[in-house]
Amino acid sequence: MYDTIIIGAGMSGLAAGIRLAHFDKRVCILEKHTVVGGLNSFYRQGGRWFDVGLHAVTNFTPKGTRRGPLARLLKQLRFAWDELGLVPQIGSSIRFPGVELQFSNDFNLFESAVAVEFPGQIDNLRRMVAALADYGDLGTSESDITAREFMAQYIDDPLLIEMILCPLLYYGGAKEHDMDYGQFAIMFRAIFLEGLARPLDGVRLILRKLLHRFKRLGGELRLRAGVEKIETEGGRAVGVTLEDGSQLEASHILSSAGWPETMQLCEQEPMTTTEDAGRLSFIESISVLDKEPSTMGHDRTIVFFNDSEKFDYRKPNELVDLRSGVICSPNNFEYDQPLGEGMMRITALSNFGGWAETDSDEYETQKKHWYDQIVDSAVRFVPDFRDSVIATDMFTPRTITRFTGRAEGAIYGSEKKRFDGRTPFDNLFICGTDQGFVGIIGTLVSGISIVNRYLLSPST
Repeated sequence: MYDTIIIGAGMSGLAAGIRLAHFDKRVCILEKHTVVGGLNSFYRQGGRWFDVGLHAVTNFTPKGTRRGPLARLLKQLRFAWDELGLVPQIGSSIRFPGVELQFSNDFNLFESAVAVEFPGQIDNLRRMVAALADYGDLGTSESDITAREFMAQYIDDPLLIEMILCPLLYYGGAKEHDMDYGQFAIMFRAIFLEGLARPLDGVRLILRKLLHRFKRLGGELRLRAGVEKIETEGGRAVGVTLEDGSQLEASHILSSAGWPETMQLCEQEPMTTTEDAGRLSFIESISVLDKEPSTMGHDRTIVFFNDSEKFDYRKPNELVDLRSGVICSPNNFEYDQPLGEGMMRITALSNFGGWAETDSDEYETQKKHWYDQIVDSAVRFVPDFRDSVIATDMFTPRTITRFTGRAEGAIYGSEKKRFDGRTPFDNLFICGTDQGFVGIIGTLVSGISIVNRYLLSPST
């Protein structure tokens, strides 16, 4: 009999497990796959390590900062700042036709870029940022207005609105075209006011630290332990049945599997609406280079691009939408030493249904075709690196569902977030993306916050 069973060994599940184990709770994390990480994991291919999901850690603040989500989670998990090995970005940019806005972890750079490209909007931007200061740094409720409605109160140039939304939606948008004001406030602060960073060893370092801490505190992790069913009785969850038929009991269950996925495990009515399952998924190409991108004139950490003045963030009709995307080079952070080989990762909106319906033989053909297409699209906005490619890989929405169980390959989960983490069952809670926090830091804080609110409360 466990105090808590946690479904999923992703970031939120591991953080929740550590927090519980700190208070001597008997906790078991169940993970259906052979590695931890969930939507932010890693794999090895051709002698190289590749990150899944992680481009950069948002909400970065320098050592010694006492406020903000990063400082909060370090305190709650009892990690020293240096343990996560975070190295700040060199600098990123948003590129639309004829306009570029550069930004870094110093907000002054973004302000200066707006002042040059949109001189009539700089005071409007500053007034908007001042208004954001009143909103909590993580937010805990759905907003009455949308991001576009909020920005329109201050900024009257449509192009600037589109350019600001582009990185925020790509890094945290579960809805098409827009996001709630609360999510906008969270993401604007995370990307523009705080910043981006990455460990030298990528997501592996963060996961290694979390897993080591969880096990050292006495937590139990079971890999290849997929949950077949959450057993319920009298309005409560009493345990789980695993895919191998074995059963485990617990006083509480915390699921990071997603809202519709968790409800299906409880054998509730299937969740089929857009709000429940989400619509947005992505494809990503990975190109390994024989040189550092900076030697070809590319020194940006991340480039968010769009090929027209209007940014159309929605599920595409085709397998891939080539009009916009994200280009990330893991080389371009302020490391003490170069990585040697280069890497370019390109992400674009994609259609889950189209990929899911493609048969096995055609699937590989389509992957090769769309790798070429997505790279062709990206080199309109960065130096052409194709002659330096020595290895490639690619994942699709189908890959996401296969390895994470996410319905529709929806990385950012349901459109409708459950900020209180509650379910129809008294002792079953959710954490992670569908609870409302996004990004590495947000997901970690999600697991911590649900544990603090319910599982360490004497009344629960």
